[in-house]
Amino acid sequence: MKFRRSVVAAALVILLGCGVLWWSTDGLTAFTAETARRADVLRSPRRLPPVVLEDQDGRAFRLQDYQGQLLAVEFIYTRCPTLCRSLGMAFRQIRDRVPQQALGRDFALLSISFDPDRDDRTSLKAYGRAYGADGTRWRIARVRSAADLKPLLEAFGIIVIADGQGGFEHNAAIHLVGRDGRLAEISDLDEAVPFATSLAASL
Repeated sequence: MKFRRSVVAAALVILLGCGVLWWSTDGLTAFTAETARRADVLRSPRRLPPVVLEDQDGRAFRLQDYQGQLLAVEFIYTRCPTLCRSLGMAFRQIRDRVPQQALGRDFALLSISFDPDRDDRTSLKAYGRAYGADGTRWRIARVRSAADLKPLLEAFGIIVIADGQGGFEHNAAIHLVGRDGRLAEISDLDEAVPFATSLAASL
């Protein structure tokens, strides 16, 4: 009798564990928070907050101003010595591989700093020059109000943690905002070329 109870209890624990695993991994498709974020966006494209951004030339705009176009978005800080360089190079690859006549008309690129206090216009311009951003078809920007940073990062699923040495640890990816203004897809940095190839086919 005790043996049977032990077997039933063990079976219940296993079933409960499997249920939790199924729920927490989105049906066994997501084994990390990043994978879950990407699967969630593909399933339900996200609305983005109407925050006011300011580009390297001091021009104010919103993400919603790009509605009707496709928009690639990356999150950076200009003093970053590693990951943001990879982001900049990935964006340059994308820019160079999409139809040039579509740039600024059907498709644009946007780099957003999550360090607006230190990333002033001069820093944004320097970052743009380093990767060949022209300031129109590829803009470098920051939030105009620091209060807008948190909802913007949350909408995109960006996690930023101070590293205690004046820099940040952060997740990095290529984010595609659809023509309807919703975040529609997230790709890895090393997928810049296939991302651009797929994008070019839709322009």
